[in-house]
Amino acid sequence: MAEARRGLGRGLSALMDEVDPALAAAVPGGGLQETPLDLLQPNPNQPRRSFAEEELTSLAESIKIQGVLQPILVRPAPGAPGRFEIVAGERRWRAARMAGLTAAPTLVRELDDREVLEVGIVENVQREDLNPLDEAQAYKTLIDRFGHTQVAVAGAVGKSRSHIANSMRLLQLPASVQEHLQSGRLTAGHARAIAAADDPAALAEQILAGGLNVRETETLARQGKAKPPRAARPPGKDTDTLALENDLAEVLGMWVEVADRGGSGELKIRYETLEQLDDLCRRLTRG
Repeated sequence: MAEARRGLGRGLSALMDEVDPALAAAVPGGGLQETPLDLLQPNPNQPRRSFAEEELTSLAESIKIQGVLQPILVRPAPGAPGRFEIVAGERRWRAARMAGLTAAPTLVRELDDREVLEVGIVENVQREDLNPLDEAQAYKTLIDRFGHTQVAVAGAVGKSRSHIANSMRLLQLPASVQEHLQSGRLTAGHARAIAAADDPAALAEQILAGGLNVRETETLARQGKAKPPRAARPPGKDTDTLALENDLAEVLGMWVEVADRGGSGELKIRYETLEQLDDLCRRLTRG
């Protein structure tokens, strides 16, 4: 566990923070230099598999005006003397080439393969535009290849443990559903809602045909699963209590029971997925 925290912690604080140009310039021999773009090459284990052309074009236009403001983190390319492998900043490298630049500021660091992969994963999953499947595969790599726990990964990327778990469940979806997710036809919210259904592929087609939003998809997914058994209700439960249960169940989208005993009692809420639990916790904590 200590080793897992060390690796991820180094990737975030000791490496990513060093990319700040002011910090690098303040350190003698800090490794900040202008490097020809032709000498840079992508990391073959880059977690991000797709780069949106529209976003690259927008970044390229910004670079034409302001230049590359944040250095690209690189290491000497293994087996290629004089060349450098990109650790963090492939989008900037691609956009700089689109903008017609011939060189860009780089920060050179001696990193092993493990550090390169960890830093690349952490940098990418903290970006909002990462495809959900690429994000899920990145978490799986950190856990399977390096032995990090879901808790350690969650802390490193600033997500909840249940977010990590729910994200990785997307990798178990049928290929057809994953293709819809990869292309953007389905969102991660849609995919998580149908992940535990009996036939996610059929539900995905219904969602696309009907243009359903995530909330409607959650309702559809619940209808496609066997209802959880309700606890035996005390005899003679009054109409107001039954109405309150139905109202709460409708608002929360979960099974609710109110057990009142003369002014005190219990409120029971049953969730079916970790996503539902996350949603409930956010509502209760206003987070």
